Amino acid sequence: MNVLRRLSQMIDALNDRIGVMIRWLALFMVLVGAISAVVRYFARSQQWTLNLTPATEIQWYFFSIIFLLGAAYGLNHNVHVRVDVMYERYSAKTQAWIDLAGSVLFLIPFSLMMLWVSYPAVRASWQVREASPDPGGLPRYPIKILILVSFVLLVLQAFSQIVKQVDVILGNRERVILDEGDGEVHV
Repeated sequence: MNVLRRLSQMIDALNDRIGVMIRWLALFMVLVGAISAVVRYFARSQQWTLNLTPATEIQWYFFSIIFLLGAAYGLNHNVHVRVDVMYERYSAKTQAWIDLAGSVLFLIPFSLMMLWVSYPAVRASWQVREASPDPGGLPRYPIKILILVSFVLLVLQAFSQIVKQVDVILGNRERVILDEGDGEVHV
């Protein structure tokens, strides 16, 4: 079990590093949007015609990276969307059982299915070096590989969560949640 715990820690650390990267991407995405808006209005006032398609598409790319790579980070930090009607009232072991069942029955099968379904489209995009149909648009094939990367990271994080949930169920670990300041709180 110690090997699995160590592997779980490595997966968590990987997704935490990715989480730090996507925080910066969020800032860049906002800056690109703000600069594009200022340039667009300035160009209009000067009656210039500018092609801002690349700026718009890089914003979409940044958002896609944040969304796709942020899923595993969100799962690791328990900030994913959850319908919580009774969950918080349950004991840590019951919560771990619910999370374990959700991971095994839904998260992993869904992620594996998405890998299987997405792979042909990503492969085809790379084969033809798919690009944006808009004038001056960016290539699309590099960003599409992140679909596969994101679901691989999600499967890995699900495995890590399962290891932690089993530890809680066996009484080897307290349930760990993160407070708003990213400090650990044991319950």
